[in-house]
Amino acid sequence: MSFEMFVQHLFNALTLGSLYGLIAIGYTMVYGILRLINFAHGDIFMLGAYFVFFGVTLTKLPWGVAVVLAVALSAVCGIVIDRIAYRPLRDAPRISALISAIGVSFFIENLGLVIFTGLPKPVYRPDWLVEIITVGNIRILPLALIVPAIAFALVMGLLWIVYRTKPGLAMRSISKDIETTRLMGFRLTRSLP
Repeated sequence: MSFEMFVQHLFNALTLGSLYGLIAIGYTMVYGILRLINFAHGDIFMLGAYFVFFGVTLTKLPWGVAVVLAVALSAVCGIVIDRIAYRPLRDAPRISALISAIGVSFFIENLGLVIFTGLPKPVYRPDWLVEIITVGNIRILPLALIVPAIAFALVMGLLWIVYRTKPGLAMRSISKDIETTRLMGFRLTRSLP
């Protein structure tokens, strides 16, 4: 393997590893705090991709606006799923929450198949994301530089929240002992406006 090929593979691995790492952090936080395996986690990511796709193709939103809107809509979907499928089962046996999580995952996947079909759809990418950066014989997509940088910034922000804020203290406390956290005065199910 040549040095140029090694560098290209290194950047590809950093990009893919950054995405896998962010998904794994989401799974870990949900399981570590709620003791729930959220099978719908990846399905929410799928919805985010479709929100971007339809935001750009159907509503003709600018790509950046569609991405920000997709993140917000995905968060709303996660909150709705929590309110409908997970929160009522917090005090139920673990198997009930597990079955609910599997049901939500199947529901979103099959709803996606019915609404979006199973056909691959090309997603618009701005020119600045597809213009290849060439350094000598090394060719790198800007996305291979941007994704690890954004992932790093998100992880640093998450670490700051978890270790420097009161909600972070509550998350760490809940992950150790839920009952003691309740006794210490933290509200475990906070109502959203």
